[in-house]
Amino acid sequence: MNSALPATAAPHSMALHMKGISKRFGPVQALSDVTLCARTGTVHALVGENGAGKSTLMKILAGVYQPDTGSIEIQGQSQTLETPGQAIEAGVSMIYQELDLAEHLTVAENIFLGAEPKGALPFTVSHHQMVAQTRELIQRYDFDLDPATRVETLPTGDCQIVEILKALRRNASIIVMDEPTSSLSERETARLFDVVRQLREQGLCIIYISHRLEEIVELADEVSVLRDGQLVHSESITELDIPKIVHHMVGRELDDFFPERSLEIGRPLIQVSNLSSPAGVQDVTFDVRRSEIVGMAGLVGAGRTEVARAIFGVDKKTAGQIVLDGHELNIDSPRDAIASGIALLTEDRKRTGLCLQLPCSWNITLPNLAEIGMGSLIKPAQETRIAAETGDRIAVKWASPRASTESLSGGNQQKLLIARWLLANSDFMIFDEPTRGIDVGAKAEVYGLLNTLAEQGKAILFISSELPELFGIADRILVMRRGKLVGNLVTKETTPEEVMHLAAVEEG
Repeated sequence: MNSALPATAAPHSMALHMKGISKRFGPVQALSDVTLCARTGTVHALVGENGAGKSTLMKILAGVYQPDTGSIEIQGQSQTLETPGQAIEAGVSMIYQELDLAEHLTVAENIFLGAEPKGALPFTVSHHQMVAQTRELIQRYDFDLDPATRVETLPTGDCQIVEILKALRRNASIIVMDEPTSSLSERETARLFDVVRQLREQGLCIIYISHRLEEIVELADEVSVLRDGQLVHSESITELDIPKIVHHMVGRELDDFFPERSLEIGRPLIQVSNLSSPAGVQDVTFDVRRSEIVGMAGLVGAGRTEVARAIFGVDKKTAGQIVLDGHELNIDSPRDAIASGIALLTEDRKRTGLCLQLPCSWNITLPNLAEIGMGSLIKPAQETRIAAETGDRIAVKWASPRASTESLSGGNQQKLLIARWLLANSDFMIFDEPTRGIDVGAKAEVYGLLNTLAEQGKAILFISSELPELFGIADRILVMRRGKLVGNLVTKETTPEEVMHLAAVEEG
């Protein structure tokens, strides 16, 4: 195991030194003797599977949790961070994956929330000073924002910038970014990278947490890897690549992540012809065969999710035909789709897929109550037994089927959705960004589940923004651009470059 401090680091340049940090929650040892060092003027990536301890370690740095053992130095000064306020005073600012903004307030009001400049009269606020100081901060970093704009009108990328401006207003020397690109488009991501590089050049230390390892390789200077609550590796990015990072994260090689596919593909199960919808889908035609996994690629806004919504009855189609197993379907609602044997795992499992406050068992049985004989009378013991049996089929990790859904990791929440449609015995399954926001180990499990479903004769449409996983799991790749299907390619006969050209380049 490498030292926690890369060889290029010098003591005088140390922005953060967390030494011997341990933390236990009841019987669970979340962190064990973790030492993390990060230098000024660098982007330090913190990676690991879900449950590895990343969030716990950063919440200790942010003053949310207190360590059982260990010490923290910031800019060479020993710190006791017992509250988030003390962490902010010490120069630490945390930008969570779920942005913490008051959407009904303006950019300036969010940036100065809780620290508003005082007005001329007692108990008043100087909005003039607030706007002026915000404008000065925006101009200093060459951002394109209006201090008077309400946050609720901003795209997600600009909301990220507001969070960064909040940190800069507090004179943060260490900014922690937790999955900052999970909801950003490619253009917004590129812009955020420019901002992060600018902050690095100005001497800030950025702790960058992401499951997207290609971002780590592009952006980070140094990488620290947590596994099972321990720091297992820390090294300069110049000595690392994605396969090496994966190996340290999960103890196995990247080649092991995609299952071998040698299935005999059957006859067409679903045939979509000339599909159009009010959401911008235009004359889309394709089929998916039994035991086949068909990927769907395209840039943000290309219409991939809209195709799924039209097939599933969320958006009513304006034209076209859907034939399943030889029978034309008339789908006016998701209820019709479910009854016909069609499943949809939505791209946002938290907002449109799961009821996070409900028990795991309820999330599995929710659309299936009539089919399991509980249309009007719920039988809790039977429901729990059925959910347990279905969850066990795909190795859902939970305290019990009655546990709260929000207590599960992202990968296991995704498994709940898969369990729901296994119980429904759906023949055609649409997976929309099923690996978004989950770690590489959980991704491998999802890929294995997809392959298992294909072995059972299911037909699968797999929508993804990550070309490596499309090429790793799909038999064919459909390419969408501006609501139209512009490519239907056999995976083994094409290249990522051809897919990207079709997705991004207007012909003629």
